Amino acid sequence: MDSEEYSHFPNQGRRNLLQRHVEVPLFTWSLGLPKGGRVLEVGCGRGVALPVFARLIEPSLLVGLDIELPFLKEAKDATRDIGTVRLAQGDLRRLPFPDASFEVVIDFGTSYHVSHGSLALSEISRVLAPGGVFATESKVAQLLAHPIRTRGRRLEVPPDGSLRRTRHAGLWMAYRKQVKP
Repeated sequence: MDSEEYSHFPNQGRRNLLQRHVEVPLFTWSLGLPKGGRVLEVGCGRGVALPVFARLIEPSLLVGLDIELPFLKEAKDATRDIGTVRLAQGDLRRLPFPDASFEVVIDFGTSYHVSHGSLALSEISRVLAPGGVFATESKVAQLLAHPIRTRGRRLEVPPDGSLRRTRHAGLWMAYRKQVKP
């Protein structure tokens, strides 16, 4: 990936604690994320949210994906004792998974921060099983957390109608992968 397309976020201890103990539990509860199943967190970074998701939604498989190999090494340390966690290096715009691989895809704003965001959401739709849930931050959450980086960016939902918004909970939103007739 071209360095002009991406600059990573700094590691902030207080932010990590807030995410672990407040944001991830509220996100999970307010969007009603289903328990069990196969879950993918895109842009998992250092793996701060992965242990919380493992505890709260008890997935049969929890995959953390990030483009940054050093972050994945930290995520490996953070998830060492969680048998259902797998880590993968990859680009959100070219997910290294087969179609319909996951029942839930979680994104804490990564898709707002990549160029060609429409490719990212098309890929998320592709790897979601029919009826699956895509849970993400709303534009408001992004503007509050990253006012400069988010300026002029938006989620580019695939025009084919494959993702339909089903829930809006202030800072977060959920979309459902439509079942084709």
